[in-house]
Amino acid sequence: MGISRKTKSLNLLLSEFKDGIKAISTLDLIKRLGKRMNKTTVYRILDKLEEDGILHSFFGKNGVKFFVKCDGCCQTNSSSKTMTVLPHFQCLDCGKLDRLSIKVDLPNFNSSKLNATQVLIQGRCEACV
Repeated sequence: MGISRKTKSLNLLLSEFKDGIKAISTLDLIKRLGKRMNKTTVYRILDKLEEDGILHSFFGKNGVKFFVKCDGCCQTNSSSKTMTVLPHFQCLDCGKLDRLSIKVDLPNFNSSKLNATQVLIQGRCEACV
C-alpha cells in the first residue's frame, strides 16, 4: 500500500528522523508526538514508511521495536545473490544504540529472495565495560 500523500502528521513523524542513522523506539516516538497525533496514527504511518522502504525496524532489548531511516543500509546484490546489511549494536546495560560501520553479507537461502533483515548485535558498550 504505502504513502499516497504528504500530510502534516507524516511530515511531523519524518522530522523525528532528521538526524539520519539514529534509531528511535516506537515508545519514544509516541512520547514525543503524543500531544500532536494519536498513537494509532504513529503506528499506521510507521508501518507505511517501512513498507515503502523509507524506514526499517528491528527489535531491541526487552522486545522494544526501533525504527531507523534507511539510507542504503540494506542492499541486495543481484549478481552474487546476497544482501549486504549494516548492523546495529545495542548496549545491554545503558541501552545505547548505534549503527556499526561494518558490513555483513547474507546469502540467499534455498533460492529465496531476501527483501529485508534485522541484524542487531548486543553486548556492553565501551562506557559500560
